[in-house]
Amino acid sequence: MTGIILIQLGTPDSPTYGGLFPYLRQFLSDRRVIEVPKPIWVPLLYGYILPFRSGASAAKYRRIWDAKTGSPLLHYTRQQTELLQQHFPDRPVRFGMMIGNPPLADTIQGMIAEGVTKLIALPLFPQYSATTFASATDCLFKALMKERRVPAIRVAAPYYEHPAYLDALTAIVREHLDRVQPEHLVISFHGIPKKYAQRGDPYATHVVKTTRALVERLGLKRSFWTQTYQSRFGKSPWLKPYTDDVLEQLAKRGVKKVSVALPGFTSDCLETVDEIGRESAEVFHHAGGDQLLAIPCLNEHPKWIEAMAAIVRDEGQGWLNSK
Repeated sequence: MTGIILIQLGTPDSPTYGGLFPYLRQFLSDRRVIEVPKPIWVPLLYGYILPFRSGASAAKYRRIWDAKTGSPLLHYTRQQTELLQQHFPDRPVRFGMMIGNPPLADTIQGMIAEGVTKLIALPLFPQYSATTFASATDCLFKALMKERRVPAIRVAAPYYEHPAYLDALTAIVREHLDRVQPEHLVISFHGIPKKYAQRGDPYATHVVKTTRALVERLGLKRSFWTQTYQSRFGKSPWLKPYTDDVLEQLAKRGVKKVSVALPGFTSDCLETVDEIGRESAEVFHHAGGDQLLAIPCLNEHPKWIEAMAAIVRDEGQGWLNSK
């Protein structure tokens, strides 16, 4: 039997210091994410970053936490899984988190127990970066190392130029632009350290290709949009331009109404709802802007569910039409 598994980064179990400490510890201990030598990084992580960042991050998560559904990332990933299941009613469709719950390893173990002998994995990261996509495959194969019966595996390729993904992005952004009619569109992606790109990470190239395809489909004039990078961590240079710097410059130029598209995030999360929707909005307002709106991510939009199904079918040729 062929199964389908969605792989997402993960989220803390609660918006508290106790919930963030183990989450950040696992995330910031990933050698794909932090390439600083262990003798330098471990004392810094445990002596400074975790004690202070856990509390600060918990406060941010409390601002986006829903009393009923909890973390938006978990909520939308669960919805995506349930809706994708409708496209493959005879196949088990599940999701697992690289960090936190439900753990990817537990999900895989359960699918094998169900009788899955072939597994199609869809990392929920459209553009490849070693910090995300490669980390997802690390987590996947690490989980399989503990299993006696390992299913055959296919991992969907990065889909930064996949027509169905671009169709979904275009639909969501166009719906927003038609309704809001901003003066400028900022297209913001999560950043990575510049040195990672210099060492061969193709992320920036994938980002540019997604951006170009999106603006072409939307028919936008070059003066109307700017592509940026957000979520910088630490003092070393990251990919530029930085989102907040661009927003500040736009406001100082007299731009009053800006919308921010977030094509690299498949679900709304802390980086979209709070970082852009609140922190970046404050930067824009402080510099003289009036309105900044974050365009919703792909989330549970029907076009995105259709796109996920198309990507899975592309990867599952020969598997999905047989038992």
